[in-house]
Amino acid sequence: MTKKYSIFLTVLFCAFIGGVFLISLLLPKKEFSPLENRYLEKPPKLSLETVSDGTFMEDAEDYVSDHIVGRDFWVAAKAWSERLSGKHENNGVYFGKEDTLINRVKDPDMDKLNKDMGYVDSLVSNATIPVYFGLIPTSAAIWSDRLPAGAPTADEQSIIDQLYFTTGANTVDLYSALNEHNDEDIYYRTDHHWTSLGAFYGANALLEAMGMEPLNLDDYQKTTVSDQFYGTTFSSSGVRWVKPDCIDTYVPGDGVTVTSYFGGNPSQGSLYVDSYLDVKDKYSYFLGGNQALCVIETEHTDAPSVLIVRDSYSDSLAPFLTERFSEIHLFDLRYNKTSLKSYIEEHNIDNVVVLYSFSNFVTDQNLFLLGQ
Repeated sequence: MTKKYSIFLTVLFCAFIGGVFLISLLLPKKEFSPLENRYLEKPPKLSLETVSDGTFMEDAEDYVSDHIVGRDFWVAAKAWSERLSGKHENNGVYFGKEDTLINRVKDPDMDKLNKDMGYVDSLVSNATIPVYFGLIPTSAAIWSDRLPAGAPTADEQSIIDQLYFTTGANTVDLYSALNEHNDEDIYYRTDHHWTSLGAFYGANALLEAMGMEPLNLDDYQKTTVSDQFYGTTFSSSGVRWVKPDCIDTYVPGDGVTVTSYFGGNPSQGSLYVDSYLDVKDKYSYFLGGNQALCVIETEHTDAPSVLIVRDSYSDSLAPFLTERFSEIHLFDLRYNKTSLKSYIEEHNIDNVVVLYSFSNFVTDQNLFLLGQ
């Protein structure tokens, strides 16, 4: 390599870096990345304290990384480079078979889990009605055959069995219910949630545990409401080469009254919110997304009522439950700090279900509220 050629490459590289910096500086700054489904870093605060403790430089690096021109391209390029180098994971997401993106599930803190199970049993003691407890396994457990060979992930079945053995609540065998149908589309390939089909099998597992008549899939007609769903796993993975998922429904949205509590105030809701089908967060099509409380009243006025302490998996489960319950109260501990014992008594609830996905349960910091 000649000296002139070396100088040329150096100048070209500096021009490229300078151009990227200048364009990134001049371009309007976005607050939210729809593709990554997250808010981007804000400009760092400059002060003597932030400079001295090093947080200014850390925040500045994150800010520049988030707002570099062509960020979506660089994120995708990183995922491609990981794949081409022979790796099977990027940002904690496995590149699974059949175009499936699967979140890696780490071994949980068993001390935390044992403490949390104490909160579940406190609810059992406080409530004068039946309490059911169910953990929904992740796609990493049920679709383990799609994982890369030797990919480490938590032994969810063993942990769930252990937790079920220790609790005084009635347990719901969701693992077996889903595993029996592991050759079906019971999870999204680009998202961590179960599909409506998976929620159907979950609903029947719950009904079976409660001694109620199961649902018959043949009684429903599947309707595909979107064939362009890219979920949260897709967003965090950087992967851009997989095909989108479909979102399906089985239960019609009419014949029920839905009251949603976004921000604590009641408003008229719906089982399905069509406007979300036009945005990135399409899973919020079910009930309209995260909310402190959602109350669904059905035409089955002589049926029992149920309160579900839940995460977002129950959003797509709720339509099936309208077939067997008079009222369904969806209670989210992340946003609702109301005493469960008082709420149960005030609303004459007949059954309580603590229903979480495995990943959410092992990380949730609000489970102590179960005992209040």
